[in-house]
Amino acid sequence: MVINKNNRTVWKSRISKTKLSYFDKIGSSIDIDKRLYNEDISCSIAHVEMLHKQKIISFKIKNKIIFGLKKIKNEIIKKNFLFHKEDEDIHMSIERRLFEIIGEDAGFLHTARSRNDQVLTDFKIWIKNSSNEIIKLINSLLKTILKNAEKNVHTLMPGFTHLKNAQPISFSHYLLAYIEMFIRDKKRFENNFTSLLENPLGVAALTGTTFNIDRTYTTKKLNFNSSTKNSIDTVSDRDFVLDFLYASSVCSMHLSRFAEEFIIWNSDAFNLISLNDKIVTGSSIMPQKKNPDPLEFLRGQTGILYGNLFSMLTILKGLPLSYFKDLQEDKKIVFDSFDKLKQCILISNEVLNNYTVNKKRMYQLCNIGYLTSTDLADYIVRELNYPFRKAYNITANLVNYCEKNKKSFQDLRIEDIKKIEPKLNENVLNIFDLNNSVKSKKSFGGTSFDNIKKMIKIYKKEIK
Repeated sequence: MVINKNNRTVWKSRISKTKLSYFDKIGSSIDIDKRLYNEDISCSIAHVEMLHKQKIISFKIKNKIIFGLKKIKNEIIKKNFLFHKEDEDIHMSIERRLFEIIGEDAGFLHTARSRNDQVLTDFKIWIKNSSNEIIKLINSLLKTILKNAEKNVHTLMPGFTHLKNAQPISFSHYLLAYIEMFIRDKKRFENNFTSLLENPLGVAALTGTTFNIDRTYTTKKLNFNSSTKNSIDTVSDRDFVLDFLYASSVCSMHLSRFAEEFIIWNSDAFNLISLNDKIVTGSSIMPQKKNPDPLEFLRGQTGILYGNLFSMLTILKGLPLSYFKDLQEDKKIVFDSFDKLKQCILISNEVLNNYTVNKKRMYQLCNIGYLTSTDLADYIVRELNYPFRKAYNITANLVNYCEKNKKSFQDLRIEDIKKIEPKLNENVLNIFDLNNSVKSKKSFGGTSFDNIKKMIKIYKKEIK
């Protein structure tokens, strides 16, 4: 076995003094970035193949290095690989083991590259793959929401503004609002691929390299679209990290809004939905309690994802060009956001598969708050050719009359209405029918049953 003496710390040949013990801790990222082992090995294989193609290393050395790298990958997969703190990071950990396997020829691996461009390449590939995983999870969530929407086209509920009953809507239309939100989330992750598909490998520490490398070769080999254009910007760029964290934060915010509404609707005060026993917890003192803890968990995680985004923005805000140790924090932050967002999407999917709609209660609540008031004002404009503001005032006066006399719109007789507006006839009574109200909202994007059915067909084709 050959040991790379210099590689116990790669820069030990330059710095002779023994480090303070606490600096070992802050200087090592192996516990975090060992997660990049697969990407690191794939990039290294592509790199040495390029070095051989450019006649920088021999065919024999190339094969030895690739053999060693594949052996290391197999060891890590089988959990036979020992990670050492003194290796600092995953790159040097793999290189140390490569020296043990193939000897001094392992030293050719790092020709014409730096850890700066190496880790960026690994990290971009990891984020690209992780974004694809999030996109698949969002797709699964979209399908679950769509399945719920199909079952509830004719389920009426109050639409709220300021958490006050506003106008009657279809519960399906409400669910389709979240379809729109999560489709935008999916597109945000997809849009990030533009920068993720620029290959950093080959810019070395910050200036490029004196070796005659072929960046186009590694770009194609690693499934990037193009090579980055400026070596200084490349090693200092973390915009792609911010893009991922921002997309994660917005998606988490949408999950939190959904969670908040379901928490409210599941409350005894609203009682619009009931959560299955699979997704509630109990109380240590109150035997009757069934608490929506998973939904509350979603709300809490959103704060952490926001914090991760702001942490990265704060780290970057004062950095000159090009590379600084501060940037090492990016992986910990991204890994944490990915793990939390993935878990939150899975929990949301479970919730949407384990609740029931209290349709009777939803309908009852539609009869509280004079929800068809806007329909009445619109009717007066059409039938009597009044300006909308005049129709608005007539309707407001009718609502005042109902409140004073403790009547709902459904209790009104034509005689009552004529006290407020004598020109109206019995046809106006049809306006107070909740189903008629929903059916009438035929403008594109509205809550009419026909619109909803059309949108469900469109979403089915779009969500695959």
